[in-house]
Amino acid sequence: MIIKSHVVDLPTPTGVMRTYVHRPADDGRYPAILFYSEIFQQTGPIERAARLMAGHGYAVLVPEVFHELNPIGTVLGYDDAGRDKGNADKAAKDVQAYDTDNAAMIEYVQKQPWCTGAVGAMGFCIGGHLAFRVALQPEVKATACFYATDLHTNIIPNKPGQHSMDRLDEIKGELLMIWGKQDPHIPAAGRAEVYKKLSDAGLTMTWHEFNGQHAFMRDEGERYDAQIALTGYQLALQLFGRKLV
Repeated sequence: MIIKSHVVDLPTPTGVMRTYVHRPADDGRYPAILFYSEIFQQTGPIERAARLMAGHGYAVLVPEVFHELNPIGTVLGYDDAGRDKGNADKAAKDVQAYDTDNAAMIEYVQKQPWCTGAVGAMGFCIGGHLAFRVALQPEVKATACFYATDLHTNIIPNKPGQHSMDRLDEIKGELLMIWGKQDPHIPAAGRAEVYKKLSDAGLTMTWHEFNGQHAFMRDEGERYDAQIALTGYQLALQLFGRKLV
């Protein structure tokens, strides 16, 4: 499937949010996937992953997750400076701003003639957490979270009752949770804590743990595992194929 890409600058309460849209090039109508990046924003690997999903018949939106804290178009490097800046941005952003960002994207995409109105979400690393966060929105029918950081911690700033794990009763769609067993950012005890809370809440979900490191989906660097990545994409596509109809 041939795809095309364009940019939209969405107004939010915390400023303009550049959002990259990748979607099939024909005149059809397709379900939307809100696709959340790592702390580095839309890098090459993130763009390629989004375009891969779009090529399977989805309109994929990639927001600049730290738009309030950087010039429009900022892409951080996969190096010490980029990691330090991204982690500082993660610590600085108010968690409620993610909710208003998500609402702005949902409102936008559901008005587009190329969208069916069905909405799902997907993300890697902090993007896995942000995909989980948008699952709190009632419009989101399916969410694929890849090694979602900070679900078991309070690193992302939260006021009482605002942590994503404190609002599980708001999740109505289906979750796909994918993890790497060799990921030091989400150790076994952290994964077990998340699993117990999601299970106790009675959420509809599937849970997969692979022998992979953090960022095994990123097709750049030493931690990339192409075999596991392909399985991850297949699991996400199966989920969206069932739920975004």
